[in-house]
Amino acid sequence: MKWTIAKPAAPAPETAGDNDDSVAEAPAAAAPQLRPESEADKRRKESLELKTSIHRGLLDKINLGALDQMPRDQVKSQIGDIISELLIDRQQVLNRAEREALTDDVLNELLGLGPLEPLLQDETITDILVNGPTVVFVERHGLLERVETEFQGEKHLMRIIQKIVSAVGRRIDESTPYVDARLADGSRVNAIVAPLAVDGSLLSIRKFAKKRIGIQRLIELGSVPEQMAQVMEAVVAARRNVLISGGTGSGKTTLLNAMSSFIDEKERIVTIEDSAELQLQQVHVARLETRPANIEGTGEVTQRELVKNALRMRPDRIIVGEVRAGEAFDMLQAMNTGHDGSMTTVHANTPRDALSRLEQMIGMSGIDMPQSSTRAQIASAINVVVQVARLADGHRRVVSLSEITGMEGPTVTMQEIYRYRITGRGEDGTVHGKFEATGIRPKFHADAVAAGIDLPAELFRPDFTME
Repeated sequence: MKWTIAKPAAPAPETAGDNDDSVAEAPAAAAPQLRPESEADKRRKESLELKTSIHRGLLDKINLGALDQMPRDQVKSQIGDIISELLIDRQQVLNRAEREALTDDVLNELLGLGPLEPLLQDETITDILVNGPTVVFVERHGLLERVETEFQGEKHLMRIIQKIVSAVGRRIDESTPYVDARLADGSRVNAIVAPLAVDGSLLSIRKFAKKRIGIQRLIELGSVPEQMAQVMEAVVAARRNVLISGGTGSGKTTLLNAMSSFIDEKERIVTIEDSAELQLQQVHVARLETRPANIEGTGEVTQRELVKNALRMRPDRIIVGEVRAGEAFDMLQAMNTGHDGSMTTVHANTPRDALSRLEQMIGMSGIDMPQSSTRAQIASAINVVVQVARLADGHRRVVSLSEITGMEGPTVTMQEIYRYRITGRGEDGTVHGKFEATGIRPKFHADAVAAGIDLPAELFRPDFTME
């Protein structure tokens, strides 16, 4: 397939907005005293200007409609040839590495998400946080760090955001200044623009893990000791209902994925999520995802409606990615009416807070229930609460595994089976601690034994060493 070469267009006249020198028109007395521009700043500025110039030149020479029908390697080869011609026209001399980098940047601009593409391809990065066109942070290994990635300006950043949201049939502008979307690879995206964003558009991307992190990997990372993983397997196999609690970025979905691997292949699983992230390995899985309202404000399908619909799909287990509102009531109803072994997650800082949040969410369902009935519903539906946390050094840990034992008066009773106790911090900031059993043998131990699961009683002894 050949390129369709457009006729060279007459160069567009420069406007005041395109010429950086026009900014210097203001009186010298009114200008603040700025630090001298460093060599690094000059090189970065020159690089951005060259990239912009080459990009515009390419748009005059190529048929954009042909790009989608060509393999990326072929596109890169042909674009590389055209870029070489454009560099000669502009009397720019670049070495081979610089020319390769320029070609990749321009290719990312044409086919991908521009400056974000290298960050999306970096598997060590889990979150990308854009605070305006010149400030970009990423999360690596649980810690935030600033990167040198920059956009050419607010218009460039807005164009990338529009490219993301338009791909999923959404829009973002002054009338709809924020949006949630999902990239083709499953990564979650949140964008918010002016007038709500004061210092430039804000873009947050929670990357979708290409490789599923299983329970064995969590053991290797030190997030879960092997003995506790054995107990978690028994909990799932004995069809106990599980609530995973934790803060943002603490690893709730990762742990939910890992625990779901213990579900028997013969069971039918229905998953319900706002943004499809779960990567279940079983064959018999029915995946459901909510739908936001369209431009006219209609057509929204909520998690609550999907939970109700899931009950008609003959599920053995229902897995809700996260409960946030009234769907908590329907989820608890499902757990109480024959769908044992269901799982979900919730944002909370402690197991007790997780139960309080569930109580509040039931109130958001619009169903008038007395407090005693609400708490009885929770105590009857939830069997095990697993608390996860991201520690100060960025490492994620299971910090508590608790069992709900019933009601005492108006209080839901809970007993902690395992906990992670922090013992100190190293000179490099690493958090030191150890997993320990509380010495309480849980009620689900008898359920596991009855289900034919070998769960040694010594796993719950307080002097039992967990590594």
